[in-house]
Amino acid sequence: MGRHSRVEPPAPPSPDSCTSTGTHRAIGRGPRRRIAAWPIACAVLVALLGLGWVGWNWADDMLNRRAEAQASSCPEGDTALRVVVTPSAEKAVTTAAQNWNQANTVVRAHCIRVDVDAVPSRTVLDALTGKTGLDTIGGLPAGWIPESSWWTSELDNIDPRLVGSPAESVASSGSADYPFIGLAGDGIDVVHKHAAQSFRAYLLEPAQQEILTASGM
Repeated sequence: MGRHSRVEPPAPPSPDSCTSTGTHRAIGRGPRRRIAAWPIACAVLVALLGLGWVGWNWADDMLNRRAEAQASSCPEGDTALRVVVTPSAEKAVTTAAQNWNQANTVVRAHCIRVDVDAVPSRTVLDALTGKTGLDTIGGLPAGWIPESSWWTSELDNIDPRLVGSPAESVASSGSADYPFIGLAGDGIDVVHKHAAQSFRAYLLEPAQQEILTASGM
């Protein structure tokens, strides 16, 4: 009889041979966990909203500060408002004008400085109506306060073109009613007209009325 060769059975596969290659599943490795994207998106959105709110408030604050700075610095410059008054009103109106000037009052983007000159009412009327000349009263004023409405009525009757705004009494003492009239003519522009009306309204405020009353007006 012939000799038979012994066939060795195949060795069992080792654990290391089971890898991720082929169709076999890797042993000891679980599936990867994915991080959800929506929490990150929410965090980014909240951050952007916060930055937007801060930026909006900063811009709004800057605009407000710029507006205040422009108002206080008078972007259109300084403008003198000359008001001629009867001598009996000079002291009180000058004091009120000083209060106005110290407040750096702004009218139509101009810092208005009020200058007060005392001139008798007859002299003013004659100069305005051409009997003498405007040089006798230092030129055409933007406002006039005589002691009586009779003077402003005469001006309106003689040359109504010189009336920039109707006369309005700012004080009363006996027969005197101290009307404030805004004037018109060469050199009196829209800023002067508005400033004259504003100063007249200022004289009617309680604090300034106390000054006028204390002076006997």
